[in-house]
Amino acid sequence: MRLPARRDDAAPTCTTETRMTRARTAGADRLRRSLHFVPGANEKMLQKSLDTRADGLVLDLEDAVTPDRKASARETVSNWLKDVNFGHQERVVRINPLRTPWGRDDLRSTMRHPPDAYLVPKVSTLAELEELDTLILQYEKQYDHEFGKVGLILVSTETPRGALNLPQFPECPRVISLSWGAEDLSAAIGASRNRSPDGQYLEVFRYCRTMTLLSATAAGVQPLDTVFVDIKDHAALRQESLESAWMGFTGKITIHPAQIDIVNEAFTPASEVVATAQRLVEAFAVEEKNGRMAFSFEGQMVDVPHLVRAQRVLARHAAIVAIGH
Repeated sequence: MRLPARRDDAAPTCTTETRMTRARTAGADRLRRSLHFVPGANEKMLQKSLDTRADGLVLDLEDAVTPDRKASARETVSNWLKDVNFGHQERVVRINPLRTPWGRDDLRSTMRHPPDAYLVPKVSTLAELEELDTLILQYEKQYDHEFGKVGLILVSTETPRGALNLPQFPECPRVISLSWGAEDLSAAIGASRNRSPDGQYLEVFRYCRTMTLLSATAAGVQPLDTVFVDIKDHAALRQESLESAWMGFTGKITIHPAQIDIVNEAFTPASEVVATAQRLVEAFAVEEKNGRMAFSFEGQMVDVPHLVRAQRVLARHAAIVAIGH
């Protein structure tokens, strides 16, 4: 059950059914197995990232850019959006929060040639999203862009208040995906670490991960798992990515090119899984004609939830085939 949004009467609203439908539709079907960070204004790293198999690139204007380089990085990223051919890769810009000296300028500059989505860090309240939504709408009108096409991907548990308000955030119609952040949250709550010595997340971080998954799927938006910071431990990354996929996350954020193929593989259905899903869907088509939606299939009892799962596997497989990898 979705929690009701708490709104200030004076806050701009962004919940009409038409806008909800258009914004969700614009980004709902994107394949986001890997969403890869590219430091803003680093031409060399951008070129390397364009040659990877990342499904999307996050052009970072926040943590990867020092305060004295914010303006030049913003200009460079704006030019990338205008001039660079990203091919199949989703173009995402991580802006600075609006409450910082740079956030509004990030938005103003990059909306001239808008990205597919903004990754919004350190969100604490729905009102912040409503303000951001209103600003984007103004720029869509000013620059004569297609209405409602720019989506928002939220790293929504980087502050304690954001973690508590997380189920409300998809009430903003531009939200197409939720992710979470263990590193910033660690600093915000005063935690000295976020994992136990055996590599497992400590309880508060497991809670935030779980709530991100549930809040996203309850609202019908994509859940993205957070970064894996040990860039040399590929075995642990592979295991964590597989577990994420098993749980229901649709992808993971990456911070090093060597992580991309590992993450993509974990979130790509294996050929035998696809084949079984196809057989199951075909079996349901036959059984439904006979009035049955629960029956024995290859040694186990199946019913409607198994059909839904199989259909999702086939839809993901089709999306991967469509981009060639």
